[in-house]
Amino acid sequence: MKKIKDILYKVEIQSIVGSTELTIDRLTFDSREVSNNTFFIAIVGEVVDGHNFIEEAIKKGATAILCNKLPETQQDEITYIVVADTNKELSIIAANFYDNPSTKLKLVGVTGTNGKTTIATLLYKLFTDLGYKAGLLSTVNIKVGNEIFETSHTTPDSIKINFFLNEMVLAGCDYCFMEVSSHGVVQKRTYGLDFDGGIFTNLSHDHLDYHKTFAEYRDAKKIFFDQLKKGSFALVNTDDKNGPIMVQNTKAKTVSYALKNMADYKGQILESQFSGMLMKINQKEIWVQLIGAFNAYNLLAVFGAAVELGVSFDEALLHVSKLTSVEGRFQYIVSSKKVTAIVDYAHTPDALENVIETINSIRTNNEQLITVVGCGGNRDKTKRPEMGKIASELSNKVIFTSDNPRFEEPADILKDIENGVEAQNKMKTIVVEDRKQAIKLACQQAQEGDIILIAGKGHETYQEIKGVRSHFSDLEIVKEFLEL
Repeated sequence: MKKIKDILYKVEIQSIVGSTELTIDRLTFDSREVSNNTFFIAIVGEVVDGHNFIEEAIKKGATAILCNKLPETQQDEITYIVVADTNKELSIIAANFYDNPSTKLKLVGVTGTNGKTTIATLLYKLFTDLGYKAGLLSTVNIKVGNEIFETSHTTPDSIKINFFLNEMVLAGCDYCFMEVSSHGVVQKRTYGLDFDGGIFTNLSHDHLDYHKTFAEYRDAKKIFFDQLKKGSFALVNTDDKNGPIMVQNTKAKTVSYALKNMADYKGQILESQFSGMLMKINQKEIWVQLIGAFNAYNLLAVFGAAVELGVSFDEALLHVSKLTSVEGRFQYIVSSKKVTAIVDYAHTPDALENVIETINSIRTNNEQLITVVGCGGNRDKTKRPEMGKIASELSNKVIFTSDNPRFEEPADILKDIENGVEAQNKMKTIVVEDRKQAIKLACQQAQEGDIILIAGKGHETYQEIKGVRSHFSDLEIVKEFLEL
């Protein structure tokens, strides 16, 4: 229970109608969740305008309304607060409502196209192994210490973020590691959070259905670093040309990691096997249990962030060597017939190319690589032909199939993917719309020693078709058909 005036601290108010002495019990921007003594925030979304639901919210018990324009008629005993940007002010109000939990723990955000989940999760694991209590806000799940909660967005809304950060504070967490998506930044879900560090992974083709241009997508990521405070750190991948751009205007201490260029945290891959890699980090050799150049970058980011957070060089190195792969990220199994199946979340052209090139760098070429891949519906269509081109160029056989078609026709998505396949590679490809049947066919075609890559869904345990989510796990299905 909070007084309205107490949660308006730092909010840029244009006008107030009514009393700010009233107390409220909860916040929401969803009129369906309103109950007595609720503060309802009218958000202008991509599809729905919350201002159209103000009257409904009041009928359900809302006593305070945040809006960017007053309703034509105001009701007595209801407090209306008018602001220019309800998204931005919601973030401040949510932080105030939960007593600004981000100031009470070390909060590190990870942004970029690929690697966010892996880096955030590995940092959570590393600091937990060091004996700290830590929290995690990721695409896969939310963790408060050892307690796990489901999540549906890479970056939750600002109310949920502050709720879970507060739960972490109450549970005695010292650290929180969170993914920061470009959507989350643009929609100001992370606005006003007290970050102690930010990590930039890389930037490649994704989310152009939302951001429209690559420059807009890049600039959305940059906003996160522009907002970092003095005394925090900004750790960027300088092998990506966008790395230096991210920190042009940051107040944070800038540090770098790289495999190719000079950097504060410099890595080198000396040897690769399916069981791991021999790496050199700042001239010290280390055996790690993850593989691929993309994971070498991830581990450098984890190592660098740990050192910037005060872990000693040698202790950070020791704990990096103990880390194992994240669920749905290059997760592999080997059947009794020596067929290796790899399940990976790769759903962008860059991520798919990284995974396949990693496999190709380790295999002897006496075996074949069979790739099963699709693309999600109602998402960036321009990456589909690129995915088709990469998969067909770099694999021996490719089975194009459904991912999460959502409200699109799977056949239309598959045509878009096939449009990227060059003439000389068409004989390698086949289309099997049903994803389970596609995985089954890959298992039937695989001979001893062959490798099956099932890309796109990774950790997901559902398939979404026409608004309905049904249970579906790539890992469970490939185990079934390989008789594991």
